[in-house]
Amino acid sequence: MPVKNNPLDGRTAVVTGAARGLGAALAHDLSRRGMRLALLGREQAALARVRDELPGEAGCWEADVTDDAAMARAAAGIRQRFGPPSVVVANAGVAEGGPFAESDPETWRRVIEVNLVGSAVTARTFLPDLFRTRGYHLQVASLASIGAAPLMSAYCASKAGVESFAHALRAEVAHRRVGVGIAYINWTDTDMIQDADRYPVLRELRGHMPPPARKVYPVALVAGRLADAVERRRPSVYVPRWLRAAQLVRAAMPPVVTAVSRRELPRLAAAQPFEATGLLGAGGRAALAPPRPLGRLGGAGD
Repeated sequence: MPVKNNPLDGRTAVVTGAARGLGAALAHDLSRRGMRLALLGREQAALARVRDELPGEAGCWEADVTDDAAMARAAAGIRQRFGPPSVVVANAGVAEGGPFAESDPETWRRVIEVNLVGSAVTARTFLPDLFRTRGYHLQVASLASIGAAPLMSAYCASKAGVESFAHALRAEVAHRRVGVGIAYINWTDTDMIQDADRYPVLRELRGHMPPPARKVYPVALVAGRLADAVERRRPSVYVPRWLRAAQLVRAAMPPVVTAVSRRELPRLAAAQPFEATGLLGAGGRAALAPPRPLGRLGGAGD
């Protein structure tokens, strides 16, 4: 049942990347708090399953977050059904691993496009609504926004980019009474991380992180913390909480990562040659699928 006397009750939230994983879990949590949910993603059937499982009113729209026209059509459908949203969560994201020197240019570029360009397209599409509602935009970032890791160059570059983008956007729209938050999250138990663990090198790299940093957190826990941030319009949220301390030492992290990598990467490469992973998880595979015809994008919210 929706939570009573909640400031989110009766308002509309847009969540991108809502077909599975963190996006779907966050949609469930916000729906339980009384929000109407507009689910966006590339997979209409998966979005519909999430919609049908939510306790409150919801609709789904198929759209590629990098496609300005498709996002505009989805936004028009959301306004027509629910009115202007008060909350927008830029959650859609993909990842790939492997040595940059041998990376596939198309795959590498797609990570940047979805994670960074897609976040900007999402914000541009819905800012007019957030201006009207004096709403809140939450950008999902990562520990990778604070400290980069080897063999994850595209993901780290994109997440550092979304952090900077969100900081700039926050300053730009503060006088319009729009809040902008950044969610710094660590390893979360989604199909992306489960897929990454199938690759020995990525699994080993995570294993060489300090114990708190290598832990994988339940998706429901992370979603709950992000929903709390939405409810309180927080400028930042860290899951786990110790990630906040990483901000204090972020300048010291690159030389430490380089020193560890100089020692460990040759050993790992000797045991098993590095290879490109391609886009990780079912969401990553969907991100490379050809777009549907224009007339079918931005699928119905019913």
